[in-house]
Amino acid sequence: MEKVTHPGTSGSVFPGVLDKNLKKLETRLGVTLGLRGDQVIIDGDKKKVEFAKHYFEKICDLANRGHHLREEDLLIALDLLEEGTATALEQYSPSEPLNLSRKSVHPKSLNQKAYIQAIQDHDLVFGIGPAGTGKTYLAMAMALSYLQNKAVDRIVLTRPAVEAGERLGFLPGDLAQKINPYLRPLYDALFDLSQYDQATRLMEKSIIEIAPLAFMRGRTLNSAFIILDEAQNTTREQMKMILTRAGFDSKLVITADITQIDLPQPRKSGVLQAIKILAGLKEIGFSYFNDRDVVRHPLVQKIIKAYQKAESKAD
Repeated sequence: MEKVTHPGTSGSVFPGVLDKNLKKLETRLGVTLGLRGDQVIIDGDKKKVEFAKHYFEKICDLANRGHHLREEDLLIALDLLEEGTATALEQYSPSEPLNLSRKSVHPKSLNQKAYIQAIQDHDLVFGIGPAGTGKTYLAMAMALSYLQNKAVDRIVLTRPAVEAGERLGFLPGDLAQKINPYLRPLYDALFDLSQYDQATRLMEKSIIEIAPLAFMRGRTLNSAFIILDEAQNTTREQMKMILTRAGFDSKLVITADITQIDLPQPRKSGVLQAIKILAGLKEIGFSYFNDRDVVRHPLVQKIIKAYQKAESKAD
C-alpha cells in the first residue's frame, strides 16, 4: 500500500465538485481518497496510486487553463486517460450545455460527448448500447434544442410496438390506449426535459408527434428531427422503411439495445442488418455505449456487467 498527498487539487481549483464525486472516483481509480484542505490524500496499490496522482495532475491542468469543471468533466477526463489518450485530454474542453426550457443537459461520459457531436455532424446517427446510457434522453435533448433554435420545424418520436412477453390485444382500451405503454418512455424523457404545458401545446399542434413505427409508412418527413427508439425490435422491412422517411433538412437518430431484442427471431432484427449494410457510409454516424456510460443507479452498471459476463460464458 502506498499513500501520497497531492497538493492544489481540491477547494482552490474546483470547489465542491471533487468532494461530491469522491466515492465515484474512488471506485473508478481503485484507491482510497481523502481531502485535507486543498490536498487530496491517495492511498492504495502503488501503480493505482501513481495513476490517480497523474489523473489529478491532468485535472489541475484543465482547471488552471480556465475551464469550469463539472462532475461529467471529471469522469470524461478519466475515460480519456484510461484509454491512453493523454494528448486528447490536453486538447479537451468541456461541452457547451444544451439549455432547454426546463433544464440544461451535459454529456456525462466520453461516449455521450461523441454521440452529441455525431448528431451535430450527421443527418443519420445510430446510438447503440445498453439500458441507461442516455441514448434516448440525449437524442430527445438534441431534438428539443434543434426545435428551440428553429433548425427543424417539428419532432417525430416513434417506437415499434413489440410485445416483450405481454399480449397487446389483452390490454384495456382503444388502440391509442393499448399502444400508450409502449410510447411512455418517450413521454417521460420529453416531460423531464421541457415544461409540461409547453410540451402539451406542441403535441396538440402536432409540432411534437409521438406515434408507433407502423404509423410512419408512406410519409416523407421534411425539416423534422426524427427519433426511432428501441430499434432493436424493428423488422428488416420496418428499418428500411424508416431509413427512407427522412426528407430535406431532417435528422434521424436511431437508438437500440441489441442485448434486449424481443422479436421472435432476434437475428432478423432490422437494426442488426442496418449496421452491417451501412457501416461503410461516412455520412452516417455510429455511436456505441457501454456499461461505463450508464447514468442510472450505480447498481444498474453492475447488473449490466453481470449479465454480459454470464452471456459471454453461455456463448
